[in-house]
Amino acid sequence: MNRSEQLKASPPMFRSPWLDRFTRVHPVVPVLLFLPAIAVLAVTGAGRVGTGEALAWAAGGYVFWTLTEYWLHRAVFHFEPEQGIGARLHWMIHGVHHDHPNDPLRLVMPPSASVPLALGFLGLFWAVLGYDVALAFGAGFLGGYLLYDMLHFHVHHHTPRTAMGRKLREWHMRHHFQDDERAFGISAPYWDWVFGTPPRSGGNRQLDEQQPA
Repeated sequence: MNRSEQLKASPPMFRSPWLDRFTRVHPVVPVLLFLPAIAVLAVTGAGRVGTGEALAWAAGGYVFWTLTEYWLHRAVFHFEPEQGIGARLHWMIHGVHHDHPNDPLRLVMPPSASVPLALGFLGLFWAVLGYDVALAFGAGFLGGYLLYDMLHFHVHHHTPRTAMGRKLREWHMRHHFQDDERAFGISAPYWDWVFGTPPRSGGNRQLDEQQPA
């Protein structure tokens, strides 16, 4: 198996083909699931608190997502037990992505994980902020999540045409191929500068090993 095939061909997570099917997802699925939910939350939230206030809370929800993305990636996805069930769980949650970063069906979060997590966060927002505000805040938060999922797929499987897109792809490839203890922010890499984990420069030959499909 050559290098390109190895980067794409991730192995099954379960012996059962039926169970393994739930670990693979087409990248359009998050759009179909979350875009209508975001629209309903945004419209209902604006109707309850007013458009201006809803926009402000949605912006706050988006910022909170970017922090969640950074720390979830850094503290949870890169918590790596060396053996036992913890090591197995780490591989299933994130290790498989680092071993096979170009598998198109394992680049966005499967609904079996994303939907319960989304409901959990929405419940938290409701408890802390109240129902009306939680609607708008949740719309911004889930909008940030959807942007992250789509951007993550994009930088792995397309050649970005904008300078910012190319830079985001370069930073993420540095995380994969140069130093996986840096560049944890994917859709919001500025948090890496805030928390002291920006990508290192250099090593372009190694980054070139991964080309978009």
